[in-house]
Amino acid sequence: MAGWQNARVTTGPLNDRPADPSPLLALDIGGTSLRAALVQGGRVLDRVEARTPRPATPDAVITAALELARPLAARAGAVGVACAGAVARGRVTATATHTFPGWVDIPLAERLGAGLGLPCAALNDARAAAWGEFAAGAGQGTTEFMFVTVSTGVGAGLVLGGRLHLAGNGLDAELGFVTVPSHWHAGALTPAGQLAPLEFESSGTALNARAAALGFADARALCDAADAGDATADAEYRHSAAGLAWKIADIAALLGVTRAALGGSVGLRPGYRTRVQEALAAFPERYRPEVVHAALGADAGLIGAALWAARSARHGEAQDGGAQDPSTRDASAQG
Repeated sequence: MAGWQNARVTTGPLNDRPADPSPLLALDIGGTSLRAALVQGGRVLDRVEARTPRPATPDAVITAALELARPLAARAGAVGVACAGAVARGRVTATATHTFPGWVDIPLAERLGAGLGLPCAALNDARAAAWGEFAAGAGQGTTEFMFVTVSTGVGAGLVLGGRLHLAGNGLDAELGFVTVPSHWHAGALTPAGQLAPLEFESSGTALNARAAALGFADARALCDAADAGDATADAEYRHSAAGLAWKIADIAALLGVTRAALGGSVGLRPGYRTRVQEALAAFPERYRPEVVHAALGADAGLIGAALWAARSARHGEAQDGGAQDPSTRDASAQG
């Protein structure tokens, strides 16, 4: 199993990638906070953080991100950005509705690269985390790998044949929007019998709605009660895990994924992974990928964005809205 349990952020070469000659700057642009870090060899050297401005307009967020990152930029050779929403060739092509409403066709990499004076590459935050885990975390030793974050929403990233899968329109691996049948449950967001987005059934937001309907303080309290043996809470917790397990099995059947790493505040709970594994037992063995916890925690997106910026800069693709996407190059160039 390639020793994933002992995976750590390391200072050595990753997946035969040459060691970075200089530190890389990474930016994580989220709805609650902005984070900047210096990364070298897959290890975070230094970091700073600030709250995301309100209202979170493109100009306000980009200005705040530049102010946060500039003190670190002088030490970096390139910058990688992880951002919520659909991102293609450095542009935010579709908004993350609840995080950055109205962000459409924003040249994120171009503006941040120009403001920092560095080559810049940008990815969706889940795709960046997938690349980080593949290169430096729980995905090491695989070629077909899936990262899933279960938190406020449900997001994912895919590595296929050792290459990060990126669609030209940025709408790839949008796992939260694939559908599952909705069943009646406490706090249901979709009537029973209808198809519902996976986010409505399996996300932290869905668990919060169920928790409120059952009298729990929040999703954490419901999950804790389930782990302590509360049968009603456990039924809701298993409902969330079963929907995700179904879609993981579907993707394994379609794309041959052999390992899925769970991240996010819900996905990292030991009890959640156990319930996903138990739900997967209902599927044929060949469609049951290994389910593990993400190894890099909250730093997966930062590390993945930095590593992606390094390989993009090596191939002259950073900060170029029309250049060939790095993921379409031969796997030997995938850094």
